[in-house]
Amino acid sequence: MRLADSLGPCGPVVSADAADRAHERLSEAAREGGWPETLEATWPVLAPVFAAAPYLFGLARRWPETLRTLLESDPDQALDTLLSRTEALTGGADEVRAPLRRLKAELHLLTALCDLGGVWDLDQVTGALSRFADASTQAALRAVAHDQRERGKLISSPDDPRGPLPGLFGLAMGKHGAFELNYSSDIDISLFWDPEALIPVLAEGVEPQRFVDRMAAALATLMQERTGDGYVFRVDLRLRPDPSSTPPVVAVPFALSYYEGVGQNWERAAFIKSRAMLGDIGAGQAFLKALVPFIWRRSLDYPAILDIQSIKRQIHVHKTGEGLEAAGANLKLGRGGIREIEFFAQTQQLILGGRDPALRSPRTVDALARLRDAGHVSAEVCAELTAAYVRLRGLEHRVQMLDDEQTHSLPIDPVRRAMVAALAGEGDLAAFDADVETLLVRVNTRYGELFEGEEELSSAYGSLVFTGVENDPETLATLGRMGFAEPASVADTIRSWHHGRIPATRSARGRELFTRLAPRLLTQLADLFQDDPGAVDPAFRRFAVFFSGLNSGVQVQALFLAQPKLFDLVLGLLAFAPRLARTLGRYPAALDSMLDARFQTTLGVNTGLFDQMAEEARAADDFEAAMNAVRRLHRDQMFRIGVQVLTGRIDPEEAGRAHAALADAVITALAPVAMTETERQGGRLPGGVVAIVALGKAGSREMTASSDLDLMTVYDAPDEAVADAKGWAAGVFQARFTQRLIAALSAHTAEGGLYEVDMRLRPGAAKGPVSLRLSALIDYYASEADTWEFMALTRARVVWASDAGFGERVTQALGDILRRPRPDVNVAADARRMRDLISRERPGHGAWDLKLAPGGQVDAEFVAQVRQLTAAAKGGALTVSTLKALAEDPALADAWRLQQGLSQLLSAAFDERPDPSQEPAGLRRRLAEAAGCPDFEALTERLAQVRRQAREVFDQALPPLATE
Repeated sequence: MRLADSLGPCGPVVSADAADRAHERLSEAAREGGWPETLEATWPVLAPVFAAAPYLFGLARRWPETLRTLLESDPDQALDTLLSRTEALTGGADEVRAPLRRLKAELHLLTALCDLGGVWDLDQVTGALSRFADASTQAALRAVAHDQRERGKLISSPDDPRGPLPGLFGLAMGKHGAFELNYSSDIDISLFWDPEALIPVLAEGVEPQRFVDRMAAALATLMQERTGDGYVFRVDLRLRPDPSSTPPVVAVPFALSYYEGVGQNWERAAFIKSRAMLGDIGAGQAFLKALVPFIWRRSLDYPAILDIQSIKRQIHVHKTGEGLEAAGANLKLGRGGIREIEFFAQTQQLILGGRDPALRSPRTVDALARLRDAGHVSAEVCAELTAAYVRLRGLEHRVQMLDDEQTHSLPIDPVRRAMVAALAGEGDLAAFDADVETLLVRVNTRYGELFEGEEELSSAYGSLVFTGVENDPETLATLGRMGFAEPASVADTIRSWHHGRIPATRSARGRELFTRLAPRLLTQLADLFQDDPGAVDPAFRRFAVFFSGLNSGVQVQALFLAQPKLFDLVLGLLAFAPRLARTLGRYPAALDSMLDARFQTTLGVNTGLFDQMAEEARAADDFEAAMNAVRRLHRDQMFRIGVQVLTGRIDPEEAGRAHAALADAVITALAPVAMTETERQGGRLPGGVVAIVALGKAGSREMTASSDLDLMTVYDAPDEAVADAKGWAAGVFQARFTQRLIAALSAHTAEGGLYEVDMRLRPGAAKGPVSLRLSALIDYYASEADTWEFMALTRARVVWASDAGFGERVTQALGDILRRPRPDVNVAADARRMRDLISRERPGHGAWDLKLAPGGQVDAEFVAQVRQLTAAAKGGALTVSTLKALAEDPALADAWRLQQGLSQLLSAAFDERPDPSQEPAGLRRRLAEAAGCPDFEALTERLAQVRRQAREVFDQALPPLATE
C-alpha cells in the first residue's frame, strides 16, 4: 500500500500561515513534476507536519521529488530500497560523501512521515534509523579503507570475508546497539583492533596504532562533517576503556585487561545493548563473547550488588511531583525520563542476568517484559513503564523533528512547545503540559520504588550521577546549586576517580566504597560553604590532593563511611586549613594518627608519645634514620595539636604549652643523637657537658604552629680537655655538636622538616661563637650585653642538658644574670628605642599583623620583659610567661591573649600570613568564636579596640623618647 494512502493526521495545524507557505512552495514543485494530485490528496495529513516542523519542511522543499517518491511507494519497500542503495555505494570517501547525506535526508523524511502518520510503531521507527546507521557506517568504513588501499598502506583484498579492514571492528553501543536509535541521535561506536589479525594486512613500515586511529578519524569525519547536503550521523567514540587516556581505537588485549581489572558497573550496563556491527564482525563477536563473564557475573557479593544499585540511587527522587514541569523537561535525562526506565531495567538485569540468561535482552521494552515474566516486576509496573517509555520516546522524536537537533528537552518557549504538542496530536498546550507532567511523575514514582529503603546516593541538592563518559546535565545543575563555580571540572575529577586512575579507587572494592562516599563528600562541602560558595572549589581541590595521594583508599574510605563525624572533621580541615590539608596531601599516613587512641586525648596528658619519640631515635640505625623517626611522630603530634586548636578543644595557652612541649621532646630525642654523631666523628670530650637553652616563644612556652626555635647552647669542660679522636678543643667540639643539632632540627628529609632554628639571640649574635662556655656567657652579660639581650634572656630556660647538674648550674646562672642590678641603664628608654627602630624597619603588615602592629603582641611582650628586668633587680619573682609578667597590666594582657589566640588559629591553618577577611566564612566564624565574638565584624572591632587600649598602656609604660 502506498504511503499516501496509509498516512493519518498527526494533530492540528499549529500555524495556518506556515502551512499555507509550505503548500505554496510544494504545489509549485508538484505542478512542475506532474504530481499535484498526490500532494493535494495528502495535504490534510502533511499540513500539520510541515507547519510544526521546519526541518521536515526544509527536506521536502529541497527534494520534492523524494517526497513524491516516498508518498507513492510502499514504506517498507522504500526502506529496503534505501538500505540497498546505501549498501551498494562504492569508491572512496569523496565518492560516497554526498550520496550518504542525501540518503540520510531521505530516511529522515520517510521515518518522520511514517512515525507522525501512524504508519510505523516505535520499534519500526527506531529499527529503520538503526538499520540505516549500520548500513551508512559500514559504507563509510569501506570508503576510508578503499582510500588506504589506494595509498598503498592497506594490502588486504576489498572482498576479504573479515571485512574492509581485517582485525578492526566496531561495536554499536547504547540505543544503536539495541536498534533503539532516536530521530536525531548520534551513534556510539566502540572501536577495537586485534593485533594478530590487523598487522599482517598493513604494508611494511605502517605503524598499526597510528593507522587505526587515523582510520577512526577519517570514518568519523566522513559521517559527521556538515556539508551543503547536511551530515549522516554524529559519531561518539568515547564508550571505550577510559576514553580520556586511551587512543580512539583500543587494542583488544588492553581492553580485555581493562574490563577485567577496573571495568565499572555502568560499563557492564552499557554492554547489555552492545553488538558487533562494523568491520571484522567475527572478531567483534569473539570479543563480546570474551566479555560475557564481565557483563553477566554469576555470583555477586552484597557490596557489588549495592554498587550496581548505585546506578539507580545516584538519581535524586523527589517527593511526588515536586518541581516537575513540562516546560524545559529533559525527556531523556530528567526526573521521570527515559533514563530512569532504562536504569530500572538494566540495574535488575545486571544483578539477576548472570544466573538467568533469559533476562539479557538489549531492548528496554523486552527487558521489562522478561523481568515481568520472571516474577521480578509486577504486570502493572511493566505495563505502566512500557507505555511511558513508548510515549516518552515518541515525544523525544517530535522534539528533534523541529530542527534536527540532538536535544531531549521540551522547549521552554510555549510557541515551540505547542509545535511539539501538535506533532503529538494535542492542540491544547495546557492539556499537553499536564499530560507530560503526569507521565513524568508516574515514572519517577515507580523509579523511586526500586531498591527502596537502601542508602541514597544522591543529595538533597539533586542527582549526582557520574556514570558514562560525558557529564550528566542534571548532575552539573546539582553541583551548581551546591556552589561549585566549575561543576564540569568537579564532575570530570569524580568520574576519573571512578575509572580507577588513583590508588584509592584502583580496586573494585575501592570503587564501590567511593560510589557511596562521593555524594557525602560533595554534600558536606556544599553545606560547609553555604555562606561562602566561592570557597567550595578550592576546598574540593584540597581534598583531591589528599585523596589522590592515598596509597590505598579502601581502609580510609571505609573509615569515613563508618565514622561520618571524622569525615566531616577532615573535610573541615581541608576546607579551612591549608597547612593541615598540605600535611594530609603530602603525607596521607598522617590520617592514621587520627585513629590513634591518643589523638583525642587532652593535650598535657602523658600519652607516652614523647617517650616513644626518644626510644625510636635512640634505636635508629643511623643519624638520618633517627631524624626520620622523630619527624614522623612530630608530624602526627603537630597535626593533632592543629586539629584541637581549630576545633576549639584547647585554648591558646594550652596550645602554646603543647607546641613547646613537643619542641622540648624533639630536642630531648635528637640532642643525644647529635652528640653521638659528633662523638662518632671526633671522639668523646672528657669532662665536657652541654645544655640547650630555649629562648623566644619556645622559652616562654608560647609557641604556635609556625614558630621558629630560638636556641643557644652553653657548655663547660676542663681547660685542657680535647676530643680523644680528632683532638678538637672543647669550643670546637661543642660547635660541631651545635651544628649537628641544628641539622637534626632543621634539615628536610624524606619525612619533611621540623623547625627553622634561629641562633641569633645568643651572646654576640651572628659574630659570636656558635656555642658559649658558661663562664664566657656570664662575663658577656656582665660587661657587653645590650638591654635587648637581657630582655631576650627573660624567656630563657634550659630544655636539655647532657648532665642534670650542669643544667641546674646554667639555670642558676641565667637567674643571677637577670637579677644583677644595672643602675646606670634606663631599661624602659632602651626598650622604647628598640621598639621604635622595629617600627621603622619592620612596620606591621596591616590590621592582621598580630605581632608587629601597634598594640600588637610585641608591644605587650616588650612591657612584660621590662617589668621582669625591673622586678628581678629588686629581688622580684621571675617567670618566662608573658601573661604572668603582665599580671598588673590587664589591658596589655587582654590584647596579648586575644592576639595569641588568633595567632594560634591562623598558624594552625596557614603556612603564610593570611588576610582572614579574604578567607572562607567558616574560618571567619571560627576566629570570632575563639575570641568570644558573635561574628567576624565584631571581632575586627574588638581587635581594633583592645589594640588602641594596649598601645595607650604601652606608651605609659615605655614613654616616647624625645627627638634625639
